[in-house]
Amino acid sequence: MKENIKSLLKKLNLYHPLQSGYRSSLSFIRNQYLRFVYAKYKTLPSPTNLPPPYQCNFCNSTYTRFVPEYPSPDIAPSINNNTVIAGYGSNVYCPNCLSKNRERLVKAVLQTRLSIDGKRILHFSPEKHLFQFINKTSQVTTVDISPGFYRNIDDSILYADATNLPFKNDSFDILIANHILEHIPEDIGAMKEMFRVLNAKGLAILQVPYSETLAATLEDRKINDPARQAALYGQKDHVRIYAISDYIQRLQQAGFNVTILTPQILMPFRIYAIQENESVFLCSKQPR
Repeated sequence: MKENIKSLLKKLNLYHPLQSGYRSSLSFIRNQYLRFVYAKYKTLPSPTNLPPPYQCNFCNSTYTRFVPEYPSPDIAPSINNNTVIAGYGSNVYCPNCLSKNRERLVKAVLQTRLSIDGKRILHFSPEKHLFQFINKTSQVTTVDISPGFYRNIDDSILYADATNLPFKNDSFDILIANHILEHIPEDIGAMKEMFRVLNAKGLAILQVPYSETLAATLEDRKINDPARQAALYGQKDHVRIYAISDYIQRLQQAGFNVTILTPQILMPFRIYAIQENESVFLCSKQPR
């Protein structure tokens, strides 16, 4: 019955708007609740010029702690046993604006590693706060295979299959795909398309959940069941857990030069409550 209603709403082009509105309402309610609960952790700028414990680099709010997020019981064994760096932890969401640690990390990298002013940026499955930041000064194109879920973020979002992007060669200066490739069965095909549409001097930030303990990427093309995918890969719509060495090799196979920003390099960004053990994968056509 539920699937029949879902199918009917899709035919009437109502499913995605209703889902988007529902998610926005839940997010608003949650945001108001967290602002109230976490008010006791909010800090003022230090009169002694000492840095605050954590500062959101989107809304500039400072707190002694941010909102945690931990894996649910059905996916925790996969995340924990494989030591997956996937964004979970004790300080994930900003209590004031609900920006997530992975958004804050990408913004920090963009602000310190390259200029985005006037750049042509392709943003996959756009995150709200990150999109609003880059859209102020850049020419941003957003895409997703289900664009209806993101029209509340960018009403101009385009449909695009990452393995067959509808853009000419060398179309973009910057690509942002933040936790996208782990959803795509033909991930190397998507990487090659990203390589194709990036210009010669461009830069792609291609973040994924990954493991530094797995000897090989965990995946099985024959599995097409959300419950099994959640148990194996840590999310019902993921199709793999990348071993970090294999992920780098796949990017290189697609043509990219890969520069790793290690947690040690990223240490100055910890004030933004990023995931402390996460690396950033900077990908380019030319050595950097």
